[in-house]
Amino acid sequence: MRITVVEHEADAGPGFLSGWLAGAGAVCEVVRPYLGEAVPARAADGLIVLGGEAAAWEDERFPWLPATRDLIRDAVRAGVPTLGVCLGAQLMTLACGGTVERGEHGLEVGAREIVPLPAAATDPLFAGSVPAPAVQYHRDAITTLPPGAVPLATGDPYPNQAYRLGRDAWAVQFHPEATPEIFASWTAGSAAHLAGLGHSAEQLDREVEEARDRLVAAWRPLAERFAMVVRNA
Repeated sequence: MRITVVEHEADAGPGFLSGWLAGAGAVCEVVRPYLGEAVPARAADGLIVLGGEAAAWEDERFPWLPATRDLIRDAVRAGVPTLGVCLGAQLMTLACGGTVERGEHGLEVGAREIVPLPAAATDPLFAGSVPAPAVQYHRDAITTLPPGAVPLATGDPYPNQAYRLGRDAWAVQFHPEATPEIFASWTAGSAAHLAGLGHSAEQLDREVEEARDRLVAAWRPLAERFAMVVRNA
């Protein structure tokens, strides 16, 4: 199994997902458009689009975003198993007819609880999920889901935390891939900004580290189930 992975910046890589997917027999083929690599016209057997600092509409600052939205849209239409993470989820939302805006509640950051919705019980990735922590770091929010999307998980203050589109495409606003080390690299680069918003980078890092085992227990099954969907597609 080959999974195309679009990485938007060096410190927002596949993280946990690399090992989890490899253990399930998948090979991640990482594309790095911020280094000048072209976004492919078509995904391999599966597609994952990761997070990053960009807003999903900032095409002038991040000129590969239109091609990434096209890639996602075509993958969803073709039934290629697709997973959008944070920015990737927002790009899927815009590409498929939903809306993304600056979040009215400001930055959501740290280990925050994700709560499954009723439709999660029969979803190929979320079945059996329970309320669990997830790493968050975003200021934009999915405000309207694409037509036909099935809400799968919610949270506070931003309710649209996960949805399925069609049979084989998922969007998650949170970061199942983010290890505590990756998260700490994000807060290290924005400690002064976080402090200005009333957050302690050290406290946030500590909370994510303390949640490590629960993060793995909650989101490793999601990655392994995604690999199963890719295998069976």
